[in-house]
Amino acid sequence: MTTETASAGRMTLPGGEMLAWSDLPRQRLADGGPVAALAARLVPPGARVLVAGPHDPALLDQLGHAEVTGLLRSHPDAVALAQRAAHLVVGGPAGLPDDETYDVVIAAAGLDPVESVEGARLGWDGVLARLVAALRPGGALVLRVDNPLGLHRLVATTPWYAGRDDSAWTIGGVLDRTHPANRDQLRERLTAAGLRPGACWAAYADADAPTALLDADHLDSDTGSGLFDAVLHGACAGFPSDTVLQDPSRLAVDALHAGRAADLAPGWLVLAHRPADPAEATPPAVDRDLPVVLVQTGRPGVGVLEVLHGPSGWRWGRIATTETDLPAAAPFASREAAYRDAGALSGPVPAGRLLRTLLLDAALRRDLATLRTLLHGYAGWLADQADTDGRIPGAAALASADNVVVDGERYAVLDPSWRATEALPADVVLARGLWRFATALLTGGYAHPWPSTLDVAGLTVVLGGLAGHDLNRATVAEAVEAEAAIAAALHGLDTDGRIHLATELHAVTPTDPPVGARSYQQLREAWLRQREELARLAALTAWTEELLTSRERALRRAETTIGLLSGSLSYRVGRLAITPARLAKRGARAAKRRATAALTPKEEQQ
Repeated sequence: MTTETASAGRMTLPGGEMLAWSDLPRQRLADGGPVAALAARLVPPGARVLVAGPHDPALLDQLGHAEVTGLLRSHPDAVALAQRAAHLVVGGPAGLPDDETYDVVIAAAGLDPVESVEGARLGWDGVLARLVAALRPGGALVLRVDNPLGLHRLVATTPWYAGRDDSAWTIGGVLDRTHPANRDQLRERLTAAGLRPGACWAAYADADAPTALLDADHLDSDTGSGLFDAVLHGACAGFPSDTVLQDPSRLAVDALHAGRAADLAPGWLVLAHRPADPAEATPPAVDRDLPVVLVQTGRPGVGVLEVLHGPSGWRWGRIATTETDLPAAAPFASREAAYRDAGALSGPVPAGRLLRTLLLDAALRRDLATLRTLLHGYAGWLADQADTDGRIPGAAALASADNVVVDGERYAVLDPSWRATEALPADVVLARGLWRFATALLTGGYAHPWPSTLDVAGLTVVLGGLAGHDLNRATVAEAVEAEAAIAAALHGLDTDGRIHLATELHAVTPTDPPVGARSYQQLREAWLRQREELARLAALTAWTEELLTSRERALRRAETTIGLLSGSLSYRVGRLAITPARLAKRGARAAKRRATAALTPKEEQQ
């Protein structure tokens, strides 16, 4: 049987298929990202699964333990995915067989791309009703809904209503009453369709390919969580757009502290159940022990981290990956500065607030006492991790302000899975952590209590003084080299990439914009800092020129005075009186030299 025949045998074409259109996502994450990891957790072995709409092919690979049926509207997409599913229905939800039901229905791409434009339109509620009808009693629905007031729209340079591309068939705004616009409306629609809404995850930073899923209820309540702070900042730092209106990371973290991070999420992924018994009052047990956080970190292929909520609090779950084992330390020992140890992610997640956020808050308030306390505690904690040779090994060697949480006087590494291959000197580890914070503070345009003329290395030395350590620029330069080597390992850069990164890091100045997406707001602040620096340099140049001009004028006046004195009568008389004396003194010196030359060595000794 040829591949074409096998693919054709897997497809059902009830009509309405789109022959010249593709919906498959262009942006794809390793192993399908957090969405695929969540789907693999929710689907039990041997279950019948309906994957409705276009999804990352890696998601279908993660469901290899189940019987998967795909529902697509695009015929080219069906051909591309034919080998990954047991069966494909191409043409829209109206083509689903009435006599078939499924244990789990996954619509993690939303409901709009499920419906074909070549047939009768059902609308959002109609598509939902058809998928609910295909769900067996007791089954689960995983549904994605986009947020019309999400962070992605608040930072976009192009307004959502200006879309003119071919895919802009549906304009989803808050005025569109056919789509739910918030979580309350979503729950009402699901309840009206006969479902029991369960867990809901906020999808960051892109609803189409989220790198982080965070439990929405915990986002609303745990506003000071260092874990959420770090995950949101890291997810939004990789924002898909190259240019934005404002920094999405700062906006997401501010929304977290205000208890609105779930409301500003670009999308939501909700789990709902069809009750087996209409009198069922609570969701089935599948809702229990679900991840609080699923996040894709590190370079591709590392896997998705999971955080679970148990009786004793949050704890690390497994690293969801298609690989049986993650790389151990040995392959990295000779060529990379850092590696990932999956076994380190066990036990509880350390509680507390992120050190980076606390330092920024104190700097903005010009609170030097709090800064000194935090930095003293950070430096003391690092010193406690050092061995007898004064070197820090393992995860503590990579502990910077954005991976350390503070709970009272207790400091702890948030994600201990990334470890240094070789132990680093304690002063280099401290300098690296302070340099990273100084870079974020200066390039981010944050207000701070120190002079604006300080460069990044100079501010690092000042922060070291607040921490009680006498750092110098040579140590800071060594820390920057260590940062380049560690970043190269984390992101999978080769030797040339590491060298180029080190050059860029050494050249960072306070007038540079921060790394990541180019924010108009931050670019404007960088422009203002550059203008201020240019104004300072222009003023210094003008002062120098004025000083040189004044010195030149003084010199000319002195020359004029000397010239006038040289031509006066008293000067001439004095010169006539002094000249004979000079001649006599000169002759006496010459006679003395001649007499000395005529003496014998014996006479000289006498």
